[in-house]
Amino acid sequence: MAKSPTSFFWYELMTTDIDAASDFYAAVVGWKPQDFAGSPGMPRYIVVNAGERGVGGIMGMLEQAGPATPPAWTGYIKAQDTDAATKAVKDAGGEICWGPDDIPGVGRFSVVADPQGAVFKLLHPDGPEQPEVPHGTPGHIGWHELYTTDWRKALAFYSSQFGWTKNREFDMGEMGTYAIFAAGADAIGGMMNKPEQIPVPCWQFYFNVTAIDDAAKRVTDKGGKVLMGPMEVPGGSWIVQCQDPQGAHFALTAPKR
Repeated sequence: MAKSPTSFFWYELMTTDIDAASDFYAAVVGWKPQDFAGSPGMPRYIVVNAGERGVGGIMGMLEQAGPATPPAWTGYIKAQDTDAATKAVKDAGGEICWGPDDIPGVGRFSVVADPQGAVFKLLHPDGPEQPEVPHGTPGHIGWHELYTTDWRKALAFYSSQFGWTKNREFDMGEMGTYAIFAAGADAIGGMMNKPEQIPVPCWQFYFNVTAIDDAAKRVTDKGGKVLMGPMEVPGGSWIVQCQDPQGAHFALTAPKR
């Protein structure tokens, strides 16, 4: 029986300077940061909001991650049963990096990696569902991109675990094939075999902004780097790929230059 599609719904930055990162993304993306009042003893956590809705969080580097772990964004995929979903990832050739474990007042989560090594998180959240927002809404996440060692095997894995389907392919010449995938009716991201300059398989997330040139200038004005772009992509959107001042990679997408 085919699985009902599920996808990313929360995004988290682990970084070396929480306050500096919070200020940077507030300026670049327009997020409103808000300290999360968690249980006593929990590490500090800043929720970033697009309007009145939380879209992600910023936290410090965890000791469990190890000293060699760089600042990075990760995404949470919603799980109906975190323990069962975590076991299914391992049974399909993935790795359990941490958990499952409980976050009081938030939900049950785990940190896992797909069979090619790209890390993501699973979460069964406590509390009500957040309302859907129109595609392209500023401050929300507009695209999910996987750099991997074998996109066909990766797509088969995510399809088996989360019900994703291939939407279409683009031939990018020497860069290989770019495969668009969907969760249900809507295309939500792409997969490709990683170039040599990307050392390990990973996910990259694109944050929606209103105009790409202005956003790219905000990146550099605030101490970040634009690594690629601005570039127009099929469908007419514009993108840049960036690095924040602490070293975490991210991307921006906009309907106009």
